[in-house]
Amino acid sequence: MGTITIRTPVEADSPAIVQLHVKARRSYYEGHLPETELAEWETSVRASDYRFTGPDRTWLCAELDGVVVGFALVRADELLQVQVDPAYWGRSVGRALLDACAAIWRDADVTTARLEVFEPNARARRLYAANGWHEQGVSEGPNPHVRMTFAVSRPGTVGGDSA
Repeated sequence: MGTITIRTPVEADSPAIVQLHVKARRSYYEGHLPETELAEWETSVRASDYRFTGPDRTWLCAELDGVVVGFALVRADELLQVQVDPAYWGRSVGRALLDACAAIWRDADVTTARLEVFEPNARARRLYAANGWHEQGVSEGPNPHVRMTFAVSRPGTVGGDSA
């Protein structure tokens, strides 16, 4: 299965993260968004270099046996992105990233985290649910997103209650 390492990405990781972001996003938006919209977004992402520093965001990078295979982006109490290269789905990379995000929230004394996930992305919704996230509703509009929350537990507790 290999060893998953979660770390802070460095500038040299940008090309690999851009590539896997494009592959992952296409995997769940294809067939749901017009190709022109996907191609426009992809062109924009490929033209940019991701910057991994800043006071209001925390980036995480997942490596499997030394290969960058996923990333997460956290802001305060919000999970902005979790992306895993589709070639590495089912290898616990998403779970490892979610665990690392929970550690960030615990360290920041966050009690409830939140995210939005594209409603047709059933695979991601199952991953989040299996890791303690709960659906809170669906946004309206042409591209509906499911709002989810996560009760950030302290070590030795379950859902914030004493174990």
